[in-house]
Amino acid sequence: MKTFCGRANPATGALDWVEESEEYDYHQEIARSCYADMLHDHDRNEKYYQGIRAAVSRVKARGEKVIVLDIGTGTGLLSMMAVTAGADYCYAVEVFKPMADAAFRIVKKNGFSDKIKIINKHSTEVTVGLDGDMQTRANVLVTELFDTELIGEGALPSYEHAHLNLVQAGCEAVPHRATVYAQLVESEQLWSWAQLQPMEVDGHKLLPPPAVSHCAGAHSVCDIQLSQVPPHRFTPLGPLCTMFSVDFSKPVSSAPQSHSSSFPAQSSGRAQVVLSWWDIDMDPSGSIVCSMAPSWTYPDPQSAPWRDHWMQSVYFLPVERRVAEGEELSLTVSHDDYSLWYSLQPDSQQGMLSEAPPCRPCCVCQAHLVWTRTRFGELNDRQRTQSYVRALRSVIKPDSVCVGVSDGSLLPIFAHMLGAKKVFSLENSGMLKQVIEQVLNANSMRGVQILGIRPDQLSSTDLAGEQISVLIGEPYFSTSLLPWHSLYFWYCRTALVRLLTPNATILPCSATLCMVAVEFQDLWRIRAPCGTCEGFDVGPMDEMVQQSLDFRESHEAEPQPLWEYPCRALTQPRAVMTFDFLQCVPEQPIRCQGSLPFTRRGRCHGVALWMEYQLNDDIKVSMGLTRPVSEEGACEWSLHRKQGVYFFRSPWESSGDGRASVSYSFTFEPSIGDIKMDFTVASQ
Repeated sequence: MKTFCGRANPATGALDWVEESEEYDYHQEIARSCYADMLHDHDRNEKYYQGIRAAVSRVKARGEKVIVLDIGTGTGLLSMMAVTAGADYCYAVEVFKPMADAAFRIVKKNGFSDKIKIINKHSTEVTVGLDGDMQTRANVLVTELFDTELIGEGALPSYEHAHLNLVQAGCEAVPHRATVYAQLVESEQLWSWAQLQPMEVDGHKLLPPPAVSHCAGAHSVCDIQLSQVPPHRFTPLGPLCTMFSVDFSKPVSSAPQSHSSSFPAQSSGRAQVVLSWWDIDMDPSGSIVCSMAPSWTYPDPQSAPWRDHWMQSVYFLPVERRVAEGEELSLTVSHDDYSLWYSLQPDSQQGMLSEAPPCRPCCVCQAHLVWTRTRFGELNDRQRTQSYVRALRSVIKPDSVCVGVSDGSLLPIFAHMLGAKKVFSLENSGMLKQVIEQVLNANSMRGVQILGIRPDQLSSTDLAGEQISVLIGEPYFSTSLLPWHSLYFWYCRTALVRLLTPNATILPCSATLCMVAVEFQDLWRIRAPCGTCEGFDVGPMDEMVQQSLDFRESHEAEPQPLWEYPCRALTQPRAVMTFDFLQCVPEQPIRCQGSLPFTRRGRCHGVALWMEYQLNDDIKVSMGLTRPVSEEGACEWSLHRKQGVYFFRSPWESSGDGRASVSYSFTFEPSIGDIKMDFTVASQ
């Protein structure tokens, strides 16, 4: 069966109707899941196994049969651990049918079908009784329902229902408890992701709108690999606080709650950000602990386990607040059934919280709804802003008529500040149009006209009869997923050709696709087959993931923020394809091919890809590598954009002597605005 799906084409701006298999979404879900990452997480698996053995032993010591309920069983791994530890029977619940089918095959392959029942339901739909899914209530509750925020996958409602309906009173639980920790910090880097900062253009200040500066922002968690934010990037203003714990062996409530921790400020500064993570105790005594703490909290950072399914959380306070060393403060975390948020008060006001718990932050300025956190960081990047201002200064003249094409861009405002005669900004999104208008109003600017239309709709009338002498773009578009999706700027330039002066300046004038073959420190785990996990054969899971990857994903690159995932270059970076924005988009495909020799020893997991934009003859901005690769191959990546990663099906061992190379082939298809790519590795 085939079905037609309407998909926004981020490169051409068109809505394409694509014929897809009816299983397309299912394959995407599996291919992009984190199952492989979890199976490769030895620390997690080992701690669960230890906790399960201990729980089974405690129940047996009471002379009871061990009946296990495993909610969110995934591959069935934890249920197989329980049976191996001596459990009499396991009910393994998995709501995602393809995963439940895989668990059934894995359980059968490992010889546990007589003691493990796979139930393909949401746990809240499971019934107990002679004719039910479970014959009796369980006395051991095993779950893996957590996300980076701990409760974001609905852990609290699931536990609440399980204790009411599926498990015995006084049951054993693995994990036994979870504890959430938080630390108040000042961080220019992290705070730049939350608020638009004042900036300077040619000696003139550009101020953020008051509505944006005073807005509490979006409440959603910012989950990142906090290990990649080094301690010199923030200043602790308080100790690491234990905010609250949840005992999973007792009835759990999903009702909204608040918890506070009081402390004297360790130093003076601006309270801006809360860093948070959690750990889980697998046993009542707390002797088996699985921690999500970032690596820099460990005596030996190299010993910290790596995981991508559970990371760390960054929360932005509703307002920045100056604190003085020694000042008594109270940090409060509030949660509903799915999310957390933080607030800060003087300790003297802490008692008021019981009467009026802090409200969930809510964006009222619209900027936090249309600009992502990394987009805020990009707009606040002073060095980047200076590059664009220098490039604009070299082309803006008193008679310039400028048109800006990028989503929510400040470049048209810069062009006005640099003295352009007329400036127009095309904003197809009504909300983005309003946000940019707020910036203009806050700075009493009347020289930029915001047009809420697409480039192909722009007419000479809209430009008051003028022709475009300078077309500018970052380019940035909110629909872009992969680096080359910003080639939409090229299509916009082509649509506007009839309105350009004969010698119009196009900024940027070209774009270049770059690549480098890399060895990932850890990211390879998300795509690597597992084979055997803690002694259990999970091959059917590997096969299912590979089938879904083969459906399409393994032939495509995927977006990844590589600053969070250290890697080492095994080849030299290379510019492989250039797109000339001074010309219109061609009708025929653009092709290139070549090879890159391996110049460093290592295990090559794939290729990293990014775009670089030539603003003028002298100024280039990179959306990938931000400085030359080091002698050892260390890479430093842009914090603001995701790069493309093409994973090889299996890694290649490089000797670094130049005898082996990565051969590449790229084809840019103008009709669909996409780049097809293929890579092979071979020795000479």
